[in-house]
This record gives sequence, C-alpha cells and structure tokens, in this order.
Amino acid sequence: MSAPSIDTIVSLAKRRGFVYPSSEIYGGLGSAWDYGPLGVELANNVRQAWWRWMVYERDDIEGLDSSIILNPLVWRYSGHEATFNDPLVDCRDCKSRWRADKLEFPGEPGVPEGGNIAEMIRQGRIKCPNCGSTKLTEPRPFNLMFQTHVGATAEDDEDALVYLRPETAQGIFINFLNVLNTSRRKLPFGVAQIGKSFRNEVTPGNFIFRTREFEQMEMEYFVRPGEDEQAHQEWIDACRQWFLGIGISADNLRLYEQPKEELAHYAKRTVDIQYRFFPEREDEERHWDELMGIANRTDFDLRTHSKKPEDSEGKRLNPDSTEDLSYFDEQTKQRFYPYVIEPAAGVNRTVLALLMDAYSEKTNDKGETRVILKLHHSMAPIKVAVLPLAKNKPEIVGMAKAIKRSLQPIMRAVYDDTGGIGKLYARQDEVGTPFCVTVDHQSLEDEAVTVRDRDTWEQERVKVSELPTYLLQRFSPGS
Repeated sequence: MSAPSIDTIVSLAKRRGFVYPSSEIYGGLGSAWDYGPLGVELANNVRQAWWRWMVYERDDIEGLDSSIILNPLVWRYSGHEATFNDPLVDCRDCKSRWRADKLEFPGEPGVPEGGNIAEMIRQGRIKCPNCGSTKLTEPRPFNLMFQTHVGATAEDDEDALVYLRPETAQGIFINFLNVLNTSRRKLPFGVAQIGKSFRNEVTPGNFIFRTREFEQMEMEYFVRPGEDEQAHQEWIDACRQWFLGIGISADNLRLYEQPKEELAHYAKRTVDIQYRFFPEREDEERHWDELMGIANRTDFDLRTHSKKPEDSEGKRLNPDSTEDLSYFDEQTKQRFYPYVIEPAAGVNRTVLALLMDAYSEKTNDKGETRVILKLHHSMAPIKVAVLPLAKNKPEIVGMAKAIKRSLQPIMRAVYDDTGGIGKLYARQDEVGTPFCVTVDHQSLEDEAVTVRDRDTWEQERVKVSELPTYLLQRFSPGS
C-alpha cells in the first residue's frame, strides 16, 4: 500500500513535523514550505545516500559546490535567457494566470500531445480551471529565472542585473577546466553537486512536488563522443536501481522516453524516471510525473561556453568566454568537446516519493486504524526510540536515558515519555521509526529491554549489553 493521494501526506507531514507551510503566521507564501525536525532529517538522509552512492562508492566522480549567483553571461550562452520560458495565459474574466501547456482539455479526447494550444484557445476549446471561462489570452513566453541586482546600484542598472540560478548544472560546466586540471582526471569522469535552484513557476503546487525554490542533486558525466549512448543507458539503469535501493517500490516507478518534440534543444535523448505521484486521478496515464531526468546533453554545454567555436562566417560564437573547454586525449592525440550525460533529481520530489511510498495503514487488536510509515531503514529520520514504561519511576527513566545516550554516537536515537506506551508506539510508527526500545520493571532485574519492530509489531527481548550490536545487524543490508 502507498498513499492514496498527496493530500494524505500533506496532513501527516504537518502533524508530525516533516513539512510546514512557510511564513504561516503571516498567511503563508504560495508554494513555499519549511522542513520541520523530521523533514530535515529525511532530506539529509536522501542527500547523504545520493552523495555516498554517487561520489564515495565510485572512482570516477568528483564533487563541487558552485555559486547560486553567477555571471549573467553564463545564462546568455547556456540559452536560458532566450529559451527558459513557459507559455503563459491569463483568464480575462477571473484574472487568474496559467501555464498553457499544462491546461486540460475537457471533452477533447482527440487533442494530440503538443497540439496547437493557441488555436484551441482562439476556438474556445480550452476552459479556465478556476472559473470555466473560455476567454483566455494568447500564450506568451514567460521567463522562469528570478532576477535580482548586485551591489549598491539602482534597480534599472542593467550591468547590475543577475539571476538566481535555475539549475545547478551550469556551475559544473563553467568549472569543467578547473576540476580537470586540479583532479588530473581522464575521461570518462563526472562532477556531482547538490544545491538550491530557483524557478519562478507560473503554476507551482501539489505540496512540495513543484516549488519555486528547490534542491537539486545533479551529476554531469563527461564521455568521449561515440561512447555517450552506452554511458547514457548505464546511468538510466543505475539511477532506477538507486531509487529501488532506498525503498521505493518498482510498481510505482516507470521509465518514460521523451519524444523528440519534448526534448530540450540541447538533448540527443532524455529518459525520465517517473513516480506515481497522483494515484487518485482517473486517467492512468496522469498518475505519473517526473522524479528524475537522465539526459544526453551532447557537447552543447562545453562548446557553448568555450571561446574557440566559430560560425560559418568565421565569427566566434562566444566572444565573451576566456577559456576553451575542450579535452585533449593523450592516447589519440585528438582534441574534442566531451559529451555529457546528466542524471538530475530533486531532493523535494524524492522526499515526497518516499513519504507516499512508505505510507500504509494497519488495524490493531482494538479495531483502530494506525498509520505506519514503512520507510527504508536508511531513510528513517529516527532509527530508534527509547521509551520508559513508567515515567514516574526514576530508575526506569534513568536506565532509558542512559541507553539512549549509549546509542546516540552510532545512530539517531530519541527518548520519549510524553504518553502511554500504546500512544508512543503509534507515534513512532507514524513517523517511520524502525524500532522502539522499551525499558520496563523487569529491565531493572535482568538488564534486558523489549525491542519492537515497526512493520510487524513483533517484540523481542534483548540484553542491554548486546543492544547496539543487535540494532546494527538489523539495520544492515539484507537483514
């Protein structure tokens, strides 16, 4: 079982401290969310798992943390200034604003994907999702990059205009030569980065699925031309396996091959790993949306940021760059621009997919329905909760707190005595804690505790001296 809708997770997330609406005491801010105590732990676990898998467990990946604000020329030559747009339409009646390519076409079963939206609007065949009016404006391009200004200058000073980065990838491309020279890498190799990006989305929403501020986990893998297709497929397979490895069900994952008309202008091929984010929708095809994209970006990025490429008239395509980002192969004595394979995922969407996939319900002996968040052990915000059976017994409380302190150096452990044992178990089940350790009256005599399993509710008696080893074994892969 997984969550029946995102709305189910929204309620759980706020109630249990995963995600809060941002600026809530002032009425909030559209599509802005704050990660609470458990949410920040879950997000950290995602980042750490990705970085460990992508960088530490491989021999061909380096790390990078580039600036959020870059020279605006980066975005000119990457194509973002000219092409990073969404088609925007306004409703003339209710004044709401929508992204044209995401509007639905009720009663239009024959409308092809990528159909002429402008013509359909002129014909009155598309309705405003808010009021139902067919009086919509013609689609017009809306650039998604947030603008700001640097320095103590007037806002109309064009020389001070900069952008908050809409993606982390460009920071990697402009540092290609730096990483190459300092790490002495040879192809193929990659550069990984985790960081915030910003997009002024026309219609953000669906909780943390689409936000204007989000965190990306991207890696650019540089290969020789001709070796790109094999490398691309290898990364597609590896990335799908990674999601399975952190506990996402194969039934809720699928691969989506982007058709040519959907490909970015630089892409030779892009395959999305999609998750079933919207199981409540009637149309099966609309259950799915992007969790991760793996693109073959060809040599577009390194070539466009280089000073040497020329047009047919011999003019430099990039007169502003001061470096050539080509690669010299010592074996073949050839110089060329490497192709790039880019696996790109979002922390937000990965967190949402984990929460939805882990959601389950179970009925106890009293006929009460309990929520259990069956997170993969590596993703669980809290690994172990230590609970005293009687909080008014100093000996039991002291023993429980001592056990919690002994576990802290090796795993995330918490102490909780804010309710009866039944409520404490239910609370830990709902936040995904794999094990609860209960200290009772018998523990004072036999130096043993009761370990309760989140998923099965089975209990086992374990000696306190053996508890760390026991828990680490339970957390190990394949246990």
